Amino acid sequence: MRRVVRSFDEWRAAARGLLADGVPPECAEWVASDDDGDLFSAASAANEEVLARPAAVVALRLPRELMEMLTSAACFSATDRWAFLYKVLWRWQLGEREVMSAADPDGARLYAMVKAVRREEHDMHAYIRFRERKEEDGAPRFVAWFEPTHEVLPQVAVHFARRMGSATWMIATPSAAVLWDGEQLHDAPALMRSAADIDDAGEALWLTYYRSIFNPARLNAELLRSHIPSRFWKNLPEGAIVPAMVSAAANGERRTGQTGAVGRRGGAATIAVTPERAQPQRDQPDTLDQCRRCELWRNATQAVPGVGPRKARIMLVGEQPGDQEDLQGLPFVGPAGAVLERALAEAGVKRDQVYLTNAVKHFKWELRGKRRLHKTPAQREVAACHAWLEEELASVRPEVVVVLGATALKSVLQDGSATMASVMDAPFQHEGRWVVAVYHPSFVLRARDEESRQQAYEVIVAGLRQALTLAPARSG
Repeated sequence: MRRVVRSFDEWRAAARGLLADGVPPECAEWVASDDDGDLFSAASAANEEVLARPAAVVALRLPRELMEMLTSAACFSATDRWAFLYKVLWRWQLGEREVMSAADPDGARLYAMVKAVRREEHDMHAYIRFRERKEEDGAPRFVAWFEPTHEVLPQVAVHFARRMGSATWMIATPSAAVLWDGEQLHDAPALMRSAADIDDAGEALWLTYYRSIFNPARLNAELLRSHIPSRFWKNLPEGAIVPAMVSAAANGERRTGQTGAVGRRGGAATIAVTPERAQPQRDQPDTLDQCRRCELWRNATQAVPGVGPRKARIMLVGEQPGDQEDLQGLPFVGPAGAVLERALAEAGVKRDQVYLTNAVKHFKWELRGKRRLHKTPAQREVAACHAWLEEELASVRPEVVVVLGATALKSVLQDGSATMASVMDAPFQHEGRWVVAVYHPSFVLRARDEESRQQAYEVIVAGLRQALTLAPARSG
């Protein structure tokens, strides 16, 4: 059977007849007419829609959700949409309720069509730009042009009729147009794009405002493109000036996009641009307790600074505070500190004559039961904390730095690729001082057997003795 339809209401009426005659989907041919008829015909908003021939067949009741989905899907631009909607209706009549499930192939397509149509409605609400015409008798005051992918103009027209009150307007598309006379909507034939190309002083004012609020330092071109699909830009007034502003930002304006005052502003919001890229003026933390360079401070009890003589010849740099160090605020006071204490004594180095510190000043941990277990700092956290270690090196000016483990080595050398195996054989010079690399005392505690523990411990003692030899003046 052949059915010619121009609107959802005509499809619905034709579907009633086909269902009453028991015509299966494969025997029905649906043809879309070139004449779209009334743009503003709509389905009933009742909780249940009754599809029935008067006194001819048993009524078919559809849930409101399905009726709304069919109404939305009817706006989807596809040559077989009417045939597909009838197939859904037919399956529902047969009791196949899974047709409304996204797990069903037909249900999945129905959901996809509805989602696409509703997304198109949203985009049309967001990206329509009205231009104001000069006062003319009988002409709409505001005119807009849009190129929708799906046939959503009737729904969108109702939205703007509610929003714009009595002001008259027209929305033109390649396939249809709609007019609002202040009281009622009227459909009209399709117009050319030039119908909406009019001079508008308000648009010029908008572009001036848009240029003034544009901040090249905050520009994220990739995010901009993902939020506003490219097909909309050609019909947006700002679309004509954005490419030039993006190009200027990439060619240097980004550096001056933030003034010096921006970095000093208070408030909870964080400027999503790094100082290196935007170059604003920002106050640096004066004390270690104020440090917020990374997120480790949030879960730590306190920052743990280094301790020892301010002009020590030997500086020991560990990885980070442990559980006990975090609670007491002192470095190397836990189990690893006890191993280091014993190694210092065996090497003949007095603890109160060396400066003890860590590459990272806050304790990074993860909870296991009721215990806070050590978690290795990430390289970005080591790099964020390096400024404090540099300050200690500049103040103490040690002649020998003993790095305890790989994290300390990477921090002292400022080289994320440095490895212990490449430097443990002998001391080496770095930035005018000796560097001795040994295992971290916690490595001794974690060793798998007594032999491995003893071997690691002896490496630490030997390294401390080397440091003593290289800086004899205030040792012993």
